Amino acid sequence: MSALSLSELTPNFFLQTFILELMHASEQLGQEQSQQLIEQIAKTAGCFFEEVYRSEKGNNKAALDKKSYIELILGLKNNIGGNFSLSSCNQDRIAVNNSRCPFGEKVVNFPELCRMTSSVFGGIAARNFGYAKVEIAKSIARHDNCCEVYIHTDPETAKKREGIEYRNNRNNTDKHDSDALHSRIEESMLKIWRKQSKKTVKKTQPPVIVANSEIMKKVLMAIEIIAPTSATVLIEGKTGVGKELIARAIHAMSGRSNKPFIPINCGAIPESLIESVLFGHEKGAFTGAVEVHRGFFERAEGGSLFLDEVDSLSPAAQTRLLRVIQEGELERIGGTQAINVDLRIISATNANLQDKVEHGLFRKDLYYRINVVKLEIPSLKERPTDLPALVKLILQRMSRKHNKTVESVSREVMQQIRTYPWPGNVRELENTLERSLLFTKGLEVTELMLDTHPSKCSASSWKQLKAQAIDEIEQTFLKEALQEYQGNIREIATCMELSTRAIYNKLNKYRINPDEYRK
Repeated sequence: MSALSLSELTPNFFLQTFILELMHASEQLGQEQSQQLIEQIAKTAGCFFEEVYRSEKGNNKAALDKKSYIELILGLKNNIGGNFSLSSCNQDRIAVNNSRCPFGEKVVNFPELCRMTSSVFGGIAARNFGYAKVEIAKSIARHDNCCEVYIHTDPETAKKREGIEYRNNRNNTDKHDSDALHSRIEESMLKIWRKQSKKTVKKTQPPVIVANSEIMKKVLMAIEIIAPTSATVLIEGKTGVGKELIARAIHAMSGRSNKPFIPINCGAIPESLIESVLFGHEKGAFTGAVEVHRGFFERAEGGSLFLDEVDSLSPAAQTRLLRVIQEGELERIGGTQAINVDLRIISATNANLQDKVEHGLFRKDLYYRINVVKLEIPSLKERPTDLPALVKLILQRMSRKHNKTVESVSREVMQQIRTYPWPGNVRELENTLERSLLFTKGLEVTELMLDTHPSKCSASSWKQLKAQAIDEIEQTFLKEALQEYQGNIREIATCMELSTRAIYNKLNKYRINPDEYRK
């Protein structure tokens, strides 16, 4: 713009510049939200133009006929410098063409203006005809030297045509319903958070679910349906997708919302202690125990118990859990009395639990008990339209946490965020943005500090290497033992000081068939 003097500034150039900056700002919302913003502006403007036309014609009630509609849309374009004319009109379609764009040849830099035109045409048509699909067959913005626009008014004949559909406010109603559901879930979660915040000195952030994508909106709809019931729920999803957040939403929307929500990571509890932690123990159960210990099941009485990494439960814990679900009662370790419990169990896993069942690593009867309703939470790469809102939310939280004033990310950084696969999902996005924010000096993140090359000496890589080494050694030993004992599982179990069940579990894990070693 530096090559242009103020005396040469025209209304069209001013509008083009304004639109460009509007598009840049709306990129922070993401492509889908940006397009929705453009359409909303255009539809609102279209309502105004239609009202002006109706006022001039003295028609304030009846729907416009096609002749009036054509007069309106051609007048809109031609009065601002276009050269639009009618090509054809029949029962199903109106075609108009244009040899000169109102915005000049520089429209090639602003294709968004074509979408605004489409939304003006489509919005007016849908209000008066009930339906419209606007197809921009040719466009000066695409270097076609002319524009050809088809307004299809019959949904059946428009099925095979490319274009944007408009229905008489139906899409707005759907969006309103989705937004209202989102608000109800967030308000329910917020009430619980406020109540808990009063009881603790620790400052936490209120829970928020970002659901701009259609796939996450379906998750919210499922939450609303299943939350009021007593059904057990199994939440499946990759690490870092926010399974606990979904579990909290189910609890918040249920009749148990005024009772405890107890989350527990089963994978973080040593196998020797997990039964005691979950079900409690009594005096005499362990050497030196002098008090009754109430397990998490008792603490969650009346509320919801969230069992994350449920697949890591030991066989004994799986058996006890099955009894609790079936009978509604438990016995503490070392206890003799059955204790009635009333709670809802919500489980979660990042593994394929059905695959573990097939390999004998998880009880089939327990799987069916905890899996009355299954919710699959999509990974971040499956919900790209949620990225801009997540970025904004994370930046706000991290700015408060670190006393910074970072408000957004640059266009280049947003592009990086959109193209990166995020194997660690929301958790990795949050970690990356926090690291980037700490090194940002201005109001905008201009460098995304991705941890694409983690240190080989990190704790996670060490654990992975150790697990791989153990698996390799175990497989080799099992195959040698099968060879030596000719497939006799009992002798192998004695040799390895394990139960025969444990040996079978390991064989299933490594997909080793003992029959191949029997003679």
